[in-house]
Amino acid sequence: MKEKIAVIGAGAWGTALALLLADNGHDVSLWMFEQDLAEETARTRENRVYLPGFTLPPSIAVTSSLETAIKDRATVLSVVPSHTVRTVVSQFAPLLAADAVIVSASKGLEIDTLLPLSEVFKDVLPKPFHNRLCFLSGPSFAKEVARKLPTAVTLASYDPDVGKRVQTLFSSPYFRVYTNADVIGVELGGSLKNVIAIAAGVLEGLGYGYNTAAALLTRGLAEMARLGAAMGANPLTFSGLAGMGDLVLTCTGSLSRNRTLGERLGKGEKLDEILAATKTVAEGVKTAKAALDLAKKYSVEMPIVEGVYQLLYKGKKPKQAVQELMGRELKGE
Repeated sequence: MKEKIAVIGAGAWGTALALLLADNGHDVSLWMFEQDLAEETARTRENRVYLPGFTLPPSIAVTSSLETAIKDRATVLSVVPSHTVRTVVSQFAPLLAADAVIVSASKGLEIDTLLPLSEVFKDVLPKPFHNRLCFLSGPSFAKEVARKLPTAVTLASYDPDVGKRVQTLFSSPYFRVYTNADVIGVELGGSLKNVIAIAAGVLEGLGYGYNTAAALLTRGLAEMARLGAAMGANPLTFSGLAGMGDLVLTCTGSLSRNRTLGERLGKGEKLDEILAATKTVAEGVKTAKAALDLAKKYSVEMPIVEGVYQLLYKGKKPKQAVQELMGRELKGE
């Protein structure tokens, strides 16, 4: 069934999801923060900055006006960087249709409050919208979705009926959506894997091998599940698409921004220089600090996350961080 859908945020992932939804036959409005880029994209029918090489069909209307994007839209998909979620949602909340469903495809934590994004949405949106919130996560590079390569993801929701409706909107012959009731687990999986991916990139930059990478992924997943359990998530969620699936993709895929950043750190580049030369957002940089603060808050041991934090914010050398991880007190698995 054709539906009017707003996509708020036109980075690579937002643009790829807009293409997917348009391909599914929906009427899509795509909101871009930058007015000049919105005008250029509307004219050229290509997001040359964030997702070049893909033509936007006529069913995608590009705009820099939130009001225009959201007016009369039954579903609103938020795909903005995690650190802007509170601001952007606060701006579009008064514009929502009374019965609108809100889907978040952002991954991260709110740094100042340590809140998962689900709680940020609840903090900002009126209560009637809370049960109509959904969260899309899982192993999915934007460029591969735009190329229509087979992809499977997870959609977490509070109301199973709402989840099934959104599942139908997004699912296609190349994009398979599974539903999940564990909102916090799905969110944490999508956030924490970015921190582990930075570590994976560092190992690559240092020239280490497959043994090292396998150890990192396995122990990184254990850290993610430990924190998730402490925060009320189902540990089994971390064995699924939003946990292990997204972790494997982000730690091993060359398209991963977080892994690429880590690789450059491992080769000796400075964080400030890497960030200054990059237009896209590597969410793991900000998430590393929030994840470590959460680990302390819930008394959960997360040595890999702490190592990444020390490397990013305290100037620790990559090889020293690895040596300290390997030299920790011996214990059972």
